[in-house]
Amino acid sequence: MGEGQPDTRTRIQDAAAVLFRRNGYSGTGLKRIAAEADAPFGSIYHFFPGGKQQLTEETVRTAGTAYGRMVLELLDSLLDSLADDPVESVAKAFEAAADDLAATGYADACPIAAVAWEVASTNEALRVATADVFGEWVTAGEQWFARWVPDRDAARSLAHSLVMLLEGAFVLSRAARDREPLLLAGQSMATLLRTAIERTDRA
Repeated sequence: MGEGQPDTRTRIQDAAAVLFRRNGYSGTGLKRIAAEADAPFGSIYHFFPGGKQQLTEETVRTAGTAYGRMVLELLDSLLDSLADDPVESVAKAFEAAADDLAATGYADACPIAAVAWEVASTNEALRVATADVFGEWVTAGEQWFARWVPDRDAARSLAHSLVMLLEGAFVLSRAARDREPLLLAGQSMATLLRTAIERTDRA
């Protein structure tokens, strides 16, 4: 393995995450994952004896944690460049998401939502995995918003809104092949945050 090259297990999970984003759970086969990962087909069962379900569950949890961390890091980096303005940072984050989605030809959105959409009523293990990831995102978002909105219920509501607006806008933008839903969702999220901060300042 070359220096800096991901190990086989990591390549398999990374490939699965990309393919889930693009093709969904049912549209992604193990042979395609192995090919995209440049890995022998048998290595999937070596690392994931439970087959596709185990691979998917572990990918959801690993990719979900990484994706949530990436969003928070983006928000913090925007804060640094926007004079610590959280409202503007949120709006710019949605703009960045729109730019990234458009750059992939509207192919790559969120692998967690793609899996959740398909399996929530048919596969309990995967439903729980996606629910756990969304719960992690809400908790992390609540902590981020609490820096300006100390009321816990209000901060948690903002975190839920962030996840819902982002995921819903991804669906609409992919369907329309248009950045506008993500940009409008960003404006809506910015308005919600501005209102919550103003309410906090008046209290």
